[in-house]
Amino acid sequence: MAAVVLVATRLLRGSGSWGRSRLRFGPPAHRRFSSGGAYPNIPLSSPLPGVPKPVFATVDGQEKFETKVTTLDNGLRVASQNKFGQFCTVGILINSGSRYEAKYLSGIAHFLEKLAFSSTARFDSKDEILLTLEKHGGICDCQTSRDTTMYAVSADSKGLDTVVGLLADVVLQPRLTDEEVEMTRMAVQFELEDLNMRPDPEPLLTEMIHEAAYRENTVGLHRFCPAENIAKMSREVLHSYLRNYYTPDRMVLAGVGVEHQLLVECARKYLLGVQPAWGSVEAVDVDRSVAQYTGGIAKVERDMSNVSLGPTPIPELTHIMVGLESCSFLEEDFIPFAVLNMMMGGGGSFSAGGPGKGMFSRLYLNVLNRHHWMYNATSYHHSYEDTGLLCIHASADPRQVREMVEIITKEFILMSGTVDAVELERAKTQLTSMLMMNLESRPVIFEDVGRQVLATRSRKLPHELCTLIRNVKPEDVKRVASKMLRGKPAVAALGDLTNLPTYEHIQTALSSKDGRLPRTYRLFR
Repeated sequence: MAAVVLVATRLLRGSGSWGRSRLRFGPPAHRRFSSGGAYPNIPLSSPLPGVPKPVFATVDGQEKFETKVTTLDNGLRVASQNKFGQFCTVGILINSGSRYEAKYLSGIAHFLEKLAFSSTARFDSKDEILLTLEKHGGICDCQTSRDTTMYAVSADSKGLDTVVGLLADVVLQPRLTDEEVEMTRMAVQFELEDLNMRPDPEPLLTEMIHEAAYRENTVGLHRFCPAENIAKMSREVLHSYLRNYYTPDRMVLAGVGVEHQLLVECARKYLLGVQPAWGSVEAVDVDRSVAQYTGGIAKVERDMSNVSLGPTPIPELTHIMVGLESCSFLEEDFIPFAVLNMMMGGGGSFSAGGPGKGMFSRLYLNVLNRHHWMYNATSYHHSYEDTGLLCIHASADPRQVREMVEIITKEFILMSGTVDAVELERAKTQLTSMLMMNLESRPVIFEDVGRQVLATRSRKLPHELCTLIRNVKPEDVKRVASKMLRGKPAVAALGDLTNLPTYEHIQTALSSKDGRLPRTYRLFR
């Protein structure tokens, strides 16, 4: 206690190890602030004399930096969106993907994704490319979907010339050495094994539902390289594909956070009149097939009991995905379908809730909250330039598969029923907020600019999309849902399928008024 008193006394006196006394006596001293010396009597609420009037940013809901698009002589489009900041995101998007592989070895686009940013005519290795980007604080990535391949770099805006030159070299001058092809074979093999071992089967089910919905055509072709094709991949096979699909008229150079004129100059410097590594500039044989929706079922019988071992293993589940054809993203009905998808919502049975989790969506209120034995019920909407697919993924114990399928078919039928004004407004608000929050990210703006310009040669700005979302009415949702239900279903099933209803029964349920499956009678139980 005495030690505490001693320390307190020293603090108050400012003596000892704390130096001399800091307590002063006499008239109080006024500290001279930087703004108080020249104008001592002017309050902070009044403007200072002689200082220019400040110009403040105004919020009027409109974007001041509109997307600019320029088409070069070779057909390549250059699109940019200015954005404040030190860094930029620049990349090349190409009309290329698994949907164009009907005449080729399946899996080429997947293979090219793994080969991206390897050695080129100017760079001897991937390490050299990464070191070049590091000088500008840059990172790179390549992603392939069913209809688009995207090479992107985020770096300091001052390194724009270097970045565009590097991208041009990566896309048009890859070496594709035997060693790189062999390493890619191993990477693809590992990814396929990982895909089949994951506790979350959503990527595999998405692949299966596309295969069922578009049997052996366009977006129904395999997105992942089949295991039997890995050894067949070679430089010659890849070049035969690149010759037809990596042409300037199928490309967009997109940039966010850059001056448009600078980007155009860089494009002319590095992407105009360049001879690609495969020799030919003009495409010879391009697949212009339109997606043909067929409907159907894809099943994989698999033991899911040991998919996740450990102290708290995931129980054995059977996964079902049921889908119907919607529309392309170029059609006017795309926005009502997006609102419908948000209204269905859903997710896993375990969720911490919170804003934006969709806890008031239909698949939570009508399915997960009422049927405790269901582990998942989620709505997805896949849309392409000529078709679309709205589907619901659900998972439960194998013994309750039939009941689960009937619950999902009932939810599909209810889509064309009465739409509550409150739930519609909630879905529209959630969709708008998700759109605007995502577009705060520079890479997301880049992808949005690139994909829209690639598909339509122009870009709808966010405030235009928000207006379209606000204008969706209950009758719009009811109309698109009724139109969708007239088509054949696509079904994907994974796991123990002993109790899975037949495809014909699922189709009958989706054609009925209440979504019920036909009753089945068994002679022996």
